[in-house]
This record gives sequence, C-alpha cells and structure tokens, in this order.
Amino acid sequence: MPMIQRTMSLVLAGVLLSGCRGERVPNGSWGADHVVLTVTDNGGRVEFDCAHGTLDHPLRLDDRGRFSVAGTFVPGGGPILAGEEPQSRPARYQGRLDRQKLEFTVTVEGQPAHDPYTVTLGKAPKLTKCV
Repeated sequence: MPMIQRTMSLVLAGVLLSGCRGERVPNGSWGADHVVLTVTDNGGRVEFDCAHGTLDHPLRLDDRGRFSVAGTFVPGGGPILAGEEPQSRPARYQGRLDRQKLEFTVTVEGQPAHDPYTVTLGKAPKLTKCV
C-alpha cells in the first residue's frame, strides 16, 4: 500500500474514532419501579421512593458505555418540617448504558454502594413516596 493511502487510512480511522468519544446518555425520563432518572444536557436528577439527588455533570460515556459522575444524595421522601434542612450528601453515580436500558449505582460518601437500579428510557416510574 503506498504511503499516502496508508496515511489517509490512518487519518480517516482517527476521525471516525474521535466521533465516538463524548457520546452521552440520551436526555429524557428513565423509569422503573421505585426510581426515576431525568437526564439533561448538564447532568440530571434522580428520585427514589424515599430519597432524591442530583447528577452534577453530563453523563458522558466511555468506549464501554459507562459513566461516572459526582452529585448529591438526599435521604427522606416525605414532607420537610418547617425549619428543617435536608441532609444533602456527596455521592457518586456510576452506570452503564445498553441501548434503551441504563443500570446505575449510587455511592454516598462514607457508605457502601446501593444495589444497582435498572431504568428504561421512556418508561413511567412507579414511586411509592415515604411519609
């Protein structure tokens, strides 16, 4: 293969591969029993039966379809009493996208990771709020 063709092939391969980097979890509502994750351009928010939280950065995927972003986790799902401040804690949200399904875990600072949640794009959540 002549040198110019080899060089052009390498350049084209580099362009194609660089187009794959920076892929993100699609925006929208991802639901399941006991959880809903709303993904936005800037990150997202999550609501559980008895907690909620934020994902503070865009959910960019690596070459294996995984993401890991910092955020917050706030336990409690019922009404907040007057003068009570919610206890927001630093958290890490990690997950993997597989077509229209997303599996993720939440690790609250200083605690073991929660069991994984699997949510589906466009599926209506079924939340049972704590009181």
